[in-house]
Amino acid sequence: MTSDHLSDGLPVLDSLDEVLRAVQDHPGLLVRYSNGPDADRRDGPSRDYEAGIDLPGWSVTTLEPEPWWSRSPADWVARRLCKYDELGQDDRFPWLLTGRVVGRGPDHEPLVTDLAPVARVGRRALSEARRRYEERFDVGRGSAD
Repeated sequence: MTSDHLSDGLPVLDSLDEVLRAVQDHPGLLVRYSNGPDADRRDGPSRDYEAGIDLPGWSVTTLEPEPWWSRSPADWVARRLCKYDELGQDDRFPWLLTGRVVGRGPDHEPLVTDLAPVARVGRRALSEARRRYEERFDVGRGSAD
């Protein structure tokens, strides 16, 4: 972890190994792509724009591997970070948190309240995750392929 703290005060995890340690150290760790915890608290919970309704919490995804996962935890975490990295556009970035699950969103994603920020995922960690994901998975392949 670098000593760099951005304006939000969160430490930056600069390697995939640091992200994996955070997953081990914080059971139930989640990732969210947004403008950060301060902006999320100010702007309020996520919204289902298609339906035009506010959701009861913020959309996140899990980072802790499921019990059935037979591959390495690093593969799981890399995949989870990469599956949602298209949300990291504009000023959005991935940050890690814990929270209380209060429901599921329209894409079956967990919705959480009581956000407890842990760290930002740095660019180098994201690059490592992307490399691992592309090397170890048949990226983009679906059940119809």
